[in-house]
Amino acid sequence: QMQLVESGGGLVQTGGSLRLSCAASGRTFSIHAMGWFRQAPGKEREFVAFISRTGGTTYYADSVKGRFTISRDNAKSTVDLQMNSLKPEDTAVYYCAAGIGFGTTTAAYHYWGPGTQVTVSS
Repeated sequence: QMQLVESGGGLVQTGGSLRLSCAASGRTFSIHAMGWFRQAPGKEREFVAFISRTGGTTYYADSVKGRFTISRDNAKSTVDLQMNSLKPEDTAVYYCAAGIGFGTTTAAYHYWGPGTQVTVSS
């Protein structure tokens, strides 16, 4: 059993940066692959970024590639999302999730945090 909690969301201007963090409880963090998803009002939850169990593999949605960086610290049981050059279309609730193996769909992840709001003003 895992519990995930996101933090670091807030209001920023276009072109600004935010760093989101996801903290996991329990001792099983290091065996899980991790992902970040986001959901804007009226839209489906969409994949943002993936990182493998050891951190050796990352994968990003085309919409954030080159702007966002996912990282993890297994000793601290945390996964971060550094977001640079933010755009209004990045506005959404951001969720971290834990799963097994690579996945870009919500079905691939079995544990979810409650989400944190990111708002980018134009």
